[in-house]
Amino acid sequence: MHPWRTADLYGENLWHARSRREGYVPGIIYGDGAEPQPIKVKYNYLLTKLRQGRFLQTLFNLKVEGQPDVHVVCRGVQRDVVKDLPTHVDFMRIHDDSRIELFIHVTFINHEASPGLKRGGTLTVVRPEVELEVTAGDIPDHITVDLTGKVIGDVIHINDVVLPEGAKPTIARNFVIANIAAPSGLVAEEAAEAST
Repeated sequence: MHPWRTADLYGENLWHARSRREGYVPGIIYGDGAEPQPIKVKYNYLLTKLRQGRFLQTLFNLKVEGQPDVHVVCRGVQRDVVKDLPTHVDFMRIHDDSRIELFIHVTFINHEASPGLKRGGTLTVVRPEVELEVTAGDIPDHITVDLTGKVIGDVIHINDVVLPEGAKPTIARNFVIANIAAPSGLVAEEAAEAST
């Protein structure tokens, strides 16, 4: 059985309650000039996808009986305030050539090739994800920061990162992604030297 289901169109509150009793999470699909469409997603399927991470960066192919397939991207997941479990999900219809804004995971590589980290420095990640404008049909899984040659005190900005083709930051300024901080022992040693 497919994890997606369209709504039976009756009272919204009844629809939500019945969906949850049946093991689904209610949701809505909107956008692309079409009418909003209530759906329900299998609870376990949604929870698995959420736990895998990057759910908001994933392009899904939605199959609804009697309708053409559409691409959707999740635009929000509402959660129970106590249990932190999904209670509602919003999807937006998009075309492969649509430009959308998504948070993309930052991956750091070549830790062993960083002189600063070899000296005991610490990689301080300021932004584990960055918001990029990307083409819907070519959403990157992550962006990569190469730490080769990075020394203590180096600061890595968004302009230092090679972005996937067609992707660009949503923020115009050259913001910080990470830096190589000195180890606490070295900071104390430098402070002592400065005081003498």
